[in-house]
Amino acid sequence: MNQHYQVRQCTAADCRLRFPARADQLPTLQCPRCGAATLICVEVVAAHEGTRGTAAAANAAAGNPLCSDDGAGSQERRRQRCLTVVVDNVRSLFNVGSIFRSADGAGVAHLHLCGITPTPENPKLGKTALGAELTVPWSYHKNSLDCIAFLRRAGYLLWALEEERDAISIFQAPVPPQPLALIIGNEVTGIDPALRRAADAVVALPMYGAKRSLNVATAFGAAVILLTHRIHTEVPNPQPIQLPVYSGNDHDE
Repeated sequence: MNQHYQVRQCTAADCRLRFPARADQLPTLQCPRCGAATLICVEVVAAHEGTRGTAAAANAAAGNPLCSDDGAGSQERRRQRCLTVVVDNVRSLFNVGSIFRSADGAGVAHLHLCGITPTPENPKLGKTALGAELTVPWSYHKNSLDCIAFLRRAGYLLWALEEERDAISIFQAPVPPQPLALIIGNEVTGIDPALRRAADAVVALPMYGAKRSLNVATAFGAAVILLTHRIHTEVPNPQPIQLPVYSGNDHDE
């Protein structure tokens, strides 16, 4: 459903805080910072999760290529041209939920959740996944090395997303026509060294600030959107992803 919001501004000359607030929230009459009166600058109607499919359809009809809703069949075809992701021992429910959300937005074909990575069987994960745990196929693997061996047998190339000296910029690494699996790792220890050694390439997001790394969910979100865009635009005839049945604990919605 749609929510009505107001953009308000504090009337105090030394504050002038500008902030959004729900129209039905009486406390927004006062500035949350200094307590002064506020004025309504503009009324906003915001589409929430339940209405975004309709908004997507309207954007598609208007010719917006970045937002479309052209039916489950077309979405499935896009997933078949996309990549698979190995989530290696990411501990945080918040991070894994965000990874599901980004994976859905990028059209990821499958998430392989390994080791201590929580799965959607934990109901708390849905608080950040916001339904994406129901739209992105996933499977659980106790051992990430077994997982990549399974993907190798299926014909995948492996890219590890990791900040290290010899990593290739994800903007510049040649995108292969073969099915691709992107590996992301633990918040503290990173990707298992054995997985890094097994990878065909180690790729990284260029960093220009004082910090040399991003939160794993943030890094994944940036990398997966870029990588799927490159697959769709740079690979003329990508090989369809044909994922064989995993003999472990599969879950494919």
